[in-house]
Amino acid sequence: MAQASSQVLPATIGDSEFDRDTAVTLREAGVYDAELSAGWTIIHAVNGGYLLALLGRALGDALPHPDPFTVSAHYLTPSVPGPAVIRTQVVRTGRTLSTGQASLFQYDESGAEVERIRVLASYGDLDALTDDVRTTAKPPAMPPLSHCIGATDAPDGSRPPIPGSSAITDRLMLKLDPTTLGWAVGAPSGKGEMRAWFGLADGRDADPISLLLTVDALPPTSFELGLKGWTPTVELTTHVRCRPAPGPLRVSITTRNLAGGFLEEDAEVWDSADRLVAQSRQLARAPRDLRG
Repeated sequence: MAQASSQVLPATIGDSEFDRDTAVTLREAGVYDAELSAGWTIIHAVNGGYLLALLGRALGDALPHPDPFTVSAHYLTPSVPGPAVIRTQVVRTGRTLSTGQASLFQYDESGAEVERIRVLASYGDLDALTDDVRTTAKPPAMPPLSHCIGATDAPDGSRPPIPGSSAITDRLMLKLDPTTLGWAVGAPSGKGEMRAWFGLADGRDADPISLLLTVDALPPTSFELGLKGWTPTVELTTHVRCRPAPGPLRVSITTRNLAGGFLEEDAEVWDSADRLVAQSRQLARAPRDLRG
């Protein structure tokens, strides 16, 4: 008699922890209820990419086009796990693009609404794009996935000392390029670079909404500059360029300028077919302890 297989099948798009934790419920026209999951926190705050994906879901429901093309977000106050309300507004609809805005609110101790994040976005249909690609961009040069380092790959089975790591690391398949891991052993490179293979831990393949998480899910480049602590996002703009192919993604993030207590991070996301599927730039506050 054959024994049943104990292998766990990977989650699918639409049926994964990420999909459940970014679900929104329509309350009335343009207004959605959501629950911010503690599973996507970094230190005490909810990850900015997760928030962007959640707002992306609401706008995808409110607008006539299905896919985010460009999403610009301003992070106003730190979000915390718990109930939230998303209010959307359709700004313009056209044949190929529609534009909308959305704000996420939570409640303070007095019960008043506090705006956490405000987004302006344009949506279209990625499947309607032409095949014309002219680019000088190339995928990041990095070792194979099997030669990169994850959170549980320390020789003694413990986790590397990742400042600020939290529940979100359990939900990601994140394998960092060893050449960008000097900060984890007390020897940062000083280059402001971070590269990694990326996926969701339950095996769910990437889609346009999960790309909004991907661009903000790696450790901050400030670690490789020798700085420790939280780098809260001030503004994040993401461009989704095409629908990603199944398989792990490669993410490259660089910082070239830290000045006046702020730094920029430029991200590129490449799929298994060597296509540039997403790009982003964000402005973030540098960690307050500049001594590292």
